[in-house]
Amino acid sequence: MAVERAELTAAERRLLGDLFAIVEEHSHEAAVAVDRQRVEEAFVYACAHHADQRRKSGEDFIIHPVGVAKICAGMRLDTETLCASLLHDTVEDTSASLEEVNEAFGEEIAGLVDGVTKLTGLTFQSRDEAQAENYRKMMVAMATDIRVILIKLADRLHNMRTIGAMPKQKQIDKARETIDIYAPIAHRLGIHAIKWELEDLAFQTLHPRKYAEIKALVAQQRAERERYVNQAGEYLAKELDELGIDAEISGRAKHFYSIYSKMTKKSREFNEIYDLTAMRVIVGSVKDCYGAVGVIHSLWKPLPGRFKDFIAMPKFNMYQSLHTTVIGPEGRPLEIQIRTREMHDLAEFGIAAHWMYKESAARDATDSDGKLKWLRSLLDWQQDMADSREFIETLKVDLFEDEVFVFTPKGEVKSLAAGATPLDFAYEIHTDVGHRCVGAKVNGKIVPLSYQLRSGDIVEVLTSKRERGPSRDWLALVKTTRARNKIKAWFKAESRRDSEHSGRELLQDHLRKQGLPAQKVVGSALLADVIREMGFRKADDFYIALGGAKISPKVVVNKIMQHLKQGEAADAEPTAADDLLQTRRRRARPTTSSSRYGIMVEGIDEVMLRLAKCCRPVPGDPIVGYISLGRGITIHREDCPNVAVLKRDPDRFTPVSWEGDAETSFRVEIQVDGWDRHRLLEDMSRTFAESGINIVEARCTVNHPMVKNRFVVEVGDTRALDQTITRLRNIDSVFDAYRVTPGGG
Repeated sequence: MAVERAELTAAERRLLGDLFAIVEEHSHEAAVAVDRQRVEEAFVYACAHHADQRRKSGEDFIIHPVGVAKICAGMRLDTETLCASLLHDTVEDTSASLEEVNEAFGEEIAGLVDGVTKLTGLTFQSRDEAQAENYRKMMVAMATDIRVILIKLADRLHNMRTIGAMPKQKQIDKARETIDIYAPIAHRLGIHAIKWELEDLAFQTLHPRKYAEIKALVAQQRAERERYVNQAGEYLAKELDELGIDAEISGRAKHFYSIYSKMTKKSREFNEIYDLTAMRVIVGSVKDCYGAVGVIHSLWKPLPGRFKDFIAMPKFNMYQSLHTTVIGPEGRPLEIQIRTREMHDLAEFGIAAHWMYKESAARDATDSDGKLKWLRSLLDWQQDMADSREFIETLKVDLFEDEVFVFTPKGEVKSLAAGATPLDFAYEIHTDVGHRCVGAKVNGKIVPLSYQLRSGDIVEVLTSKRERGPSRDWLALVKTTRARNKIKAWFKAESRRDSEHSGRELLQDHLRKQGLPAQKVVGSALLADVIREMGFRKADDFYIALGGAKISPKVVVNKIMQHLKQGEAADAEPTAADDLLQTRRRRARPTTSSSRYGIMVEGIDEVMLRLAKCCRPVPGDPIVGYISLGRGITIHREDCPNVAVLKRDPDRFTPVSWEGDAETSFRVEIQVDGWDRHRLLEDMSRTFAESGINIVEARCTVNHPMVKNRFVVEVGDTRALDQTITRLRNIDSVFDAYRVTPGGG
């Protein structure tokens, strides 16, 4: 051990004894035995570092980490979690460093302590931003190791139990945060034992009068309710026993906050809430669960619409049980839950109940059972959300969501947020399915995309053959965070593409106005130097800023002129474009049938087509058709400079569109500029190969320190082209990669 310490005091020995008593109580339920020696070492270390600290109440600080460890022990957590819970405040509140904890207790425990520790040493613009980043850190750490959030929930629960020593405003802030964030996280992870206590403690802090009033009302009726449930339970136990079903029957009092929520949300008086006490029936097997519900329904009339089967379709937080409400003895409604012992443990302790400790190598949030699907989706969207306020608001919405269960046409169950639409369902299946969605069928009938899905619906998504992209109106239709963020990401990417295209055109226009050779300057080392001087590492970021009016093209051109005046003349070697033009002129592209290209000509089923060599259109490009005498129809890109000239004869244009899958690939030119280095060409070639794209022609020209590469490649459509260009831009030392624009060489 890194810490030498004198004998524990009597008070400290009592604390350690209390902790081990809880460990002993649950030892027969835990997956592996707790290493008491390591836990004691962590306790000694925590005592040493918190020795002179006191809580707001005046108690020794060590009482708090021990309290947290007791809660973790009650959840049957492993040795590492108990050690980390004892050490969780040492790095944040004492002189101990994470490196010291790592050295003394190992990487695993240090990782848990780090996950629970708030972000320190960083400057934030506001308290809200600091809080949001702490949540974000906690969520990421929780995905790496779910035990992080279990310690954090135990930490919050102990703090809420002892909240009375805090100043009033601090109590209110902590209670509100508990209701908004921590209790819903416990609910999402299925840890209802902690969720209910957190809610009641926060409710007591925020609304002390209401809490006292409901507590008194519940106490008044407790004896009567217990008599009623016991009477019904004895009757049911006798009937089940006759059928050979061994059952453990008990009452479950409703928690004060859930009573308050029902009264406020459904505008009910206390005496109108009939399910203040539910009967819980715990049996030995799933088969007995269904057998028991059959007996219950034969004894008492079930209320229509109140039977819920969460065994066949578990909730998102792994909760399983059968719920039914019947008209019980004396004609009073009685809510009954039927489950196995394993289901009951899962209902109380959620993710903690089936934690496999040392016996499972997959201790992270990517488990194959899909039990942490919500957490994985949360991490999916949080990475793209820079604004701290938006992050917290989205987190709150995501935590509070109810759910509906719907089916794919093949019978696969999908869980979605309540109020979800067919668009949410489409994005839940796959991002591409969402982007291509044109309609939906629910239970075999066409429905609008605004239709709110109901549990049990069978949903079929209708898609277009090619990606059309979402509509901005969809943002108002979707309910799930996943769908909303996928749509926003698409528009963000579109906006970047548009800005980049505008930026490139804007710079070339200003260069031409100054009488400079635009194409030569754009591909030169001189411009690359100017772009780097302006603080951009990649050319696409520069062009996006230019197209978005964040930098002025005049400033850029002035800088280029200054470099030229200093003698840094633009690159004057023959461009690869010139050679490619000669190659293209030597090649004659024969006409091909329209079906082979996947192009539809309005009013004609089959016609001979040729793709214009000046602009090389690819599926996904906006196109126009020009009737060439004796050579069929020539297909140009809409933005091809030659189209503007040809439009002097508008009668020779005919409407065309991409339709269906092409039987051939399409040639396109890509320019890649970079800083010359060893094996750069190999990396680019590998990128093309991994993208499934064939290189037809290539020309590489080195003008130290830059290398310019012009490729003619075969692609299937613009989507494949865009993905390849993105991958090329991410290659180390590649400065810019782009499709050669019409008329650009």
